[in-house]
Amino acid sequence: MIGRRTRFSDHEITSVFMKNEKYYEHGRHRGLIFNIQRYSVQDGPGIRTTIFMKGCPLNCSWCSNPESWEPYPELIVRDIKCIRCGKCIQVCPAGAISLDVQDYRKIDRAKCDLCFKCVDVCPSGALSKVGKYMTVNEVMEEIEPDEIFYRNSGGGITVSGGEPLLQWEFAYELLRACKQKHFHTALDTCGYARWSILEKILNYVDLVLYDIKHIDAKLHKKGTGKNNTLILNNARRISNAAKLWIRVPLIAGYNDSPEHMRGIAELAKEVGAEKVSLLPYHELGREKYFNLGRAYNIGRFNVPSNGHIQLLKDLIESLGVKVTVGS
Repeated sequence: MIGRRTRFSDHEITSVFMKNEKYYEHGRHRGLIFNIQRYSVQDGPGIRTTIFMKGCPLNCSWCSNPESWEPYPELIVRDIKCIRCGKCIQVCPAGAISLDVQDYRKIDRAKCDLCFKCVDVCPSGALSKVGKYMTVNEVMEEIEPDEIFYRNSGGGITVSGGEPLLQWEFAYELLRACKQKHFHTALDTCGYARWSILEKILNYVDLVLYDIKHIDAKLHKKGTGKNNTLILNNARRISNAAKLWIRVPLIAGYNDSPEHMRGIAELAKEVGAEKVSLLPYHELGREKYFNLGRAYNIGRFNVPSNGHIQLLKDLIESLGVKVTVGS
């Protein structure tokens, strides 16, 4: 199995998609989307549609969405659907697919060149491509039919990832199109981008869901591979342009100490955040690691207990900050 992705260098953070020739089609922006989730109720107020964009600059050790990491389409397998017809073996030009001694399909990820010819011939859906290039118009065609749900529930559109600011030009055009339709818009971001980019996008954003992994710079880098100076500086500037919710992925033994929660509460008050959302760690992404041919090395993390989560919630509330759990 392959390991984690190669880390992006800082100068690549906002340019990786700009250099990708597939990013444009006849002068129209295209974004790489790995999921469009309708009827979402956890990514902002009301009923929403969340657009998940592919590619992320961080290497969060606990990530439950490994399909979001890479800035290109990937091959994902679901062995339970395989009918062992052998068609994928016949069409693979790289010779990356074979049968083992028990006639189970085996893929050599080191040989696979992601041509996706195997996906095209797979009759059962056991092989599929995660990540699809879409124009702004194509995305709008997907989300506009649910307009009545947005209006009646106070919901709207959330652009998420991965990290949508990696594809900032597409995110900008998509959010602008949504505001032209008078949709409520939310941006779910880790904030690891130049302020000049974030500032421009905020012109079309009503709410920012801002992920804070850790207040401490050394521990943030240990857990994500990146320093948090840029992230914290951007957080302090956002509240002048849009409403802000701070989201904290709650990882037992990493960022769930009372001391860290006090720091989160102080930051929330400093930047004028409307609330803090605690998102307890879970292992729902385990199978996706296997399906992408990646090793699952997250065993050192534990799910926080309900009692501890309640203690942290009470602590933050005692400091004058609104808190929710799970959304």
